[in-house]
Amino acid sequence: TTFGRKCKRAIDFIASGCALLLFAPLFVVCYIAVRREDGGPAIFVQERIGRHGKPFNIYKFRSMRLDAEKMGPQLSHSGGKSDPRLTKVGAFIRAHHLDELPQLWNVFVGDMAFVGPRPERPEIAKEYEKDMPEFALRLQVKAGLTGYAQVYGKYNTPPYDKVQMDLMYIANQSLFEDLRLMLMTFKIVFIPSSTEGVDSNQTTAKRQSDESEE
Repeated sequence: TTFGRKCKRAIDFIASGCALLLFAPLFVVCYIAVRREDGGPAIFVQERIGRHGKPFNIYKFRSMRLDAEKMGPQLSHSGGKSDPRLTKVGAFIRAHHLDELPQLWNVFVGDMAFVGPRPERPEIAKEYEKDMPEFALRLQVKAGLTGYAQVYGKYNTPPYDKVQMDLMYIANQSLFEDLRLMLMTFKIVFIPSSTEGVDSNQTTAKRQSDESEE
């Protein structure tokens, strides 16, 4: 409902604002660490698809080498941490989910919500929709930092299963459910297995992504 969306937005705005202030020192540490390792930009920016197909720029702390996509975009393999494209600092912040911190700004300005389907790149979304027409149904709600797929799945959970989890959330969304998923996310955020990469034998609609973000 419209009232429910307004309440959700109010909570996202207040919570993300408080989180940005709370984690400000950590932002500074991560920014300096990424910059000092290779002199490259600390923030990684990429276009994603949000609610109703509206594009927006997502922000992350860069965890890959500057030449990470010289062979073209690709998903992370071999468990993520052993991905040769990761920098030393990048491997650490990826394992502890610190690379996702800048997305609090996406939530604060309204591009994303705390809870919702993870946003995908436009070109990859089109490829997924060819094999899974229901993939487009995820765009009924704002993209989120976390959701069913992140709490109950892993990075290497098959795309079809992730879509089913996202649609399950959309069908059962409520402020109480959002709060429950946020609390569960905080509980599992330090579990290394949640950053696993795609197995070499796993088939996806399109074997490419950004800095393996998901």
